[in-house]
This record gives sequence, structure tokens and C-alpha cells, in this order.
Amino acid sequence: MSERRTLASGDVLARRYRLQELISERHGSTTWRAHDQILNRNVGIEVISSRDPRAEHFLRAARESTAVTDPRFLRVLDLVENERGHHLVIREWARAFGLDQLLAQSSLPNRRAATVVAEVAEAIAHAHEHGTYHRRLTPRQVLLKQSGAVRVVGLGVATALAPVGRQDTLSDLQAYEQLDVEALGKLLYACVTSRWPGGDVDGLLAAPTEHDRLLRPRQVRAGVSRDLDQVADRILGSPPRHHATPLRKAADIGRTLRLTGEDEDVLDDQPSLAGISSPDLLRLDPVIVPGGPPPGLEPPRRRPKAYEPAPPTTFERGKERAKGAARGDRGLILLGVVGALVIMTLIGVLASRAGQHSSDAVNDSSPLRVLPIQRATDFDPQGEDGQENRADTTFAIDGLPETGWRTSTYLGSAALGGLKDGVGIVLDLGGVREVDSVRLRLSGAPTSLVIYAAPESMDKTPRSRGDLSTVATVEGAGSDASISLRSGILTRYVVIWLTSLPEVEPGSFRGEIRDVVIRGRS
Repeated sequence: MSERRTLASGDVLARRYRLQELISERHGSTTWRAHDQILNRNVGIEVISSRDPRAEHFLRAARESTAVTDPRFLRVLDLVENERGHHLVIREWARAFGLDQLLAQSSLPNRRAATVVAEVAEAIAHAHEHGTYHRRLTPRQVLLKQSGAVRVVGLGVATALAPVGRQDTLSDLQAYEQLDVEALGKLLYACVTSRWPGGDVDGLLAAPTEHDRLLRPRQVRAGVSRDLDQVADRILGSPPRHHATPLRKAADIGRTLRLTGEDEDVLDDQPSLAGISSPDLLRLDPVIVPGGPPPGLEPPRRRPKAYEPAPPTTFERGKERAKGAARGDRGLILLGVVGALVIMTLIGVLASRAGQHSSDAVNDSSPLRVLPIQRATDFDPQGEDGQENRADTTFAIDGLPETGWRTSTYLGSAALGGLKDGVGIVLDLGGVREVDSVRLRLSGAPTSLVIYAAPESMDKTPRSRGDLSTVATVEGAGSDASISLRSGILTRYVVIWLTSLPEVEPGSFRGEIRDVVIRGRS
């Protein structure tokens, strides 16, 4: 019996890691899912025999990989030497689905495919800056969480398991970089076609070719956007068609994909494939309806912290699209439309300024009434990206009790898993108002919360709690909470700040605000 089978489920390593499930065995190493009994969390453990000639290099490569701090890579948490005859590398564990599982059911929409590969490309670019290369990037190495966040596994594993004594030359490192870049192109190709260029990988069929040249994604599957089709060809084409500039850096791929990926009405202007000698084209495959929506296809728009080079802004994306729209006679039409919009905007601004003085004044003698809420936005000053399900905030003020704004799901503790003091939403009343009471309809119980009011002089949406005043604190609220505030509160912005969330599943906590009614005077 080989040494790598001396470990079994239920074994406890280093007096804290209980092995639960064997994930994979390859190249003389094994990967386990384990439970950290001290910190009460799942971890991943990579194991190699202490007598393997590569064992010391295995630990050294893991130690060096900690220089790559991009949060999209699973971090190294611990290193253990010679535990029951094995060296251990303990990493974060992500509750997520492999991209290969999703692509086995269906290709991704254009926008989602661009976002996923852009996230991976930015992470790989960060690793390249630190001299670390993946070298085995496939759909199985990319994980998608329920929130839509992207995680990449396997960084440095190929290097760690390289033959002993091999010294990488400069040409080797350049080849490793281009191997990762080519893998990014194949990953994009697979996301929009569910086929892998060059052979069967991770359960995906090989991408079809014609005269030994890879068919473009739009020739394989209808509905692929022209932008993504061109990006894939600029990475994988040898050379790219139409004399396009090749993409040879992961950072360039990430930035280009941030400018693309919009779903569009795509005309099928590719030649017919009926006569092509590739009988396994995806258009001829039977349609398979997935069993329920795969996780992460249309997630909340939550993105990790950006790294250099910075992703393009909304203005830059609009500028690129405007250039394409302003060609020929369409430019004159577009100019006329833009001019009309500018005139209408100026009229609206002047009208709003004329009525601002009357709307901002608070009449103390007016009766209490329901104050209209002009806008709601998320309030997450302690989050990595400062956002928490921003697209859903309007559901909290739409007057429909069956819809609402939800927090993310936090694990282990009702106090947001110990990650934050709280999270919430900002309600914009449109002007300074005297606020008397707040009524909340919540989902689940109990929910603890704090209500803040912005200073009367604040005219911009608050993004931190520094200038806010506490006007009410509620512990253990039920699904319907009516909260009276002290008199004389003048504010434009009211913040509902959730500090303790109800349990939705064992060990999982999530808050939801389904409706907000604010009463006061205007």
C-alpha cells in the first residue's frame, strides 16, 4: 500500500485538522477537505509524503505564494512539516461550484463570461507581477460562489510539484506567462461555447477546427457577442484575424474584457456550417435544459477590490461604445439626440433649483404624514468593495411586502459572522425633513438594528458613520417594528443599520428589509 493512502477520513492532523473528504489525487499529492476544530471552519489541505524528493520544495513554493495577496486566490493559512510522515499546506476553503460543473450544463451569458474571465485575468496578472505562475489553469481551477464572487485554486501547485533540481531560466518564465495567457483565452472560449480548444479537458468536448485552425466562438455557438469573439481570437489566433493586435499580457486581457461583454442582438453573419467537415459542432448538439439555474450565472453585481491597472469606468465604457455609434450618418443623428437631451437636462435642473427653497423648508405647524423616500442605496462602509447587493435596494421602498433588500449570508454568528459591525441602507428623503417615526417590515427574527440620521447640512449620500447621529437602537426586533424617534430631528438622510441578523439555516444568518415607512413633517 502506498504512503499516500495511510491517511483516512476522520484522522486528526496537527491536533486540529480533522480530515473529512478526499477531493483529488494527482502527481503524488492529495487534496482533502478538512475541519479546523480550533477555529470551527472548513479548510483545504494539500498533502505530500515527507519522503518525496519534492517535499521541501512543496513547502517552499507554498510559502513563496503568500506574496500574492489578491483575494481571488485561496490563501495559505498554515504549513505543517512531517505530520505522520507528511508535509501539509493548509489553505482557505471556498463554498463554491467549479466552473466546469456550470459549463457542463450550459455556456455563460456574454456579460457574465466577460466578468468571470476578467476577474481571473486580473488575479493572474497580480500573480505574474510577483513572479508566480499558475501553469494549469482550466475551468476546474475556477470556482464561482453563490454571491457571484470568483475564486482561483491551484496557484503554484505545478511549480511545487516540478522535478527536483530544475532551475527555471528566463525563457522558461516567459513560456509560463504565455501558457497562462493562452489558458485565459481558452477559458473565455469555453465560457461562451462549453468547448475547450485543443482537446477534452475537465469533461468539456474539444473545440472544433477547420483546416487545423480553431473555429471562432461565433462560428460554434449562435449568440456570442462580436466583442468576446474578437477578444478570444486576439488571444488564441496565430496570428489574429484582420491584423488585430494580439493580447499577450493577462493585465491587458482583464482590461479589455472590462470594456466588453454586453449582451446584444447578434446577427448571424457567419458563414453556414452545414458543409464543414466537423460533425460535432455545438449548433448540432441537442438542447439540454439545465436542472435549475446554476449558481453565479446572474449574481449580485459585487466585485473584489480592483488592482492595477484599474478597470475602466462607466464613462470609459460609454466612450468606447460612442465611438462605434458615431460613424457615418449615425453620428449626425446621435449629435441631435445628445443636443436635445442636454437642453432637457438644463430645463430640469433650473426647475428643480427654483423649487428647492420651498421644498427644503420644514413647516413645524404641518401635520405628521408619510414622507416620500426618493431613493435608497446600500450602506456598507466596512465591506471590501463598499457595496452589498446594491441593485436590490429599491425593493425596500417599492411598497411590496413580498420583495425586499437582503444582506449577504454570513456564517457562524448573528453579528455578521464577526466580519463587520453592521450593514444597512441609506434612505434619501429628497430634502431636509423633520423625522418622527420609522416603521420597518423585516424578514425573520430576531433582528437588532440602529437608526442614524445625517446632519441637516449634509447634501451628499453618507458613505461612513463618522458624521451620523444615533436616533434609535432596537434589540431583537420582530418582523414588524414601529420605532418612535426623539422630537426635532431634521435630516435628509436616514440610515437603517443592521447589527444582528436572524438565522435562515443552521449556522447561516441573513437580514432582509422588506418595507420602510417614515413619518414626519416637510
